[in-house]
Amino acid sequence: MSQMRKDVHLTGQDLMHMVQLRPQDIGKYALVPGPKERLDSLLKKIENPVKNFSFMEYSMFTGTFAGAKVTAINGGRFSADTAITTEILCNAQAQYMVRIGSCGALREDIKVGDLIIADTAMRGDGVTPYYVNSDFKTQADGELTKTLGDVAQGSGLTVHKGKVWSTDAILRETREHVGKAVDEGCIGVDMVTSTFLTLAQLYKVKAAVILAVSDNIITGEMGFMDPNYYMAEGSMIGIALNLIKKLEGK
Repeated sequence: MSQMRKDVHLTGQDLMHMVQLRPQDIGKYALVPGPKERLDSLLKKIENPVKNFSFMEYSMFTGTFAGAKVTAINGGRFSADTAITTEILCNAQAQYMVRIGSCGALREDIKVGDLIIADTAMRGDGVTPYYVNSDFKTQADGELTKTLGDVAQGSGLTVHKGKVWSTDAILRETREHVGKAVDEGCIGVDMVTSTFLTLAQLYKVKAAVILAVSDNIITGEMGFMDPNYYMAEGSMIGIALNLIKKLEGK
């Protein structure tokens, strides 16, 4: 039987070297939106962004904000590509990572255009079982998440904090699966949070997640074209940047 010559075929360090990235090339803070359009909006707020790399459909830029070095990357829409970009950030030794994403609500009172800050995650993705066992508790960094929540409260939007369920099977959000997530205390569902936070924990990188509510799984409401959702998307970028200001004491 053939046997691999290395323990792991491709590592996070290998990925970092493939895109020719060094720790000194990235910022203390990494802001990680999902779609490229959200990244483009973020780059307009960062001073003198310089492209670190483009790899497949992902691009990383580093500039400054409030005197601090800040990196921004469209870090994936799904668990598998999120794992790739998060591995790169962690191996490049980012100190703080903030995911700027979107989600569906799992409570009737959570409206389209509200914000959810994830403090823990229920892992329904297909990536993290290769990293951790079923007993592992996926959590955001407590101090960073509290500070993010404090900043978000000043946005004028309604902010909820709680557990987010991540699943790869967006077309199988059935009553059975959704009911289990609700029973576990989840208030939102996406396809990224559990992978992003689990890898950050393993690498001991401080990470937090803020999500704009795009739809409600309980009521069936679809708000992807709702102006309130787009307003929340824009507000998240300002919140993430104000978080950096607060952390820098400015």
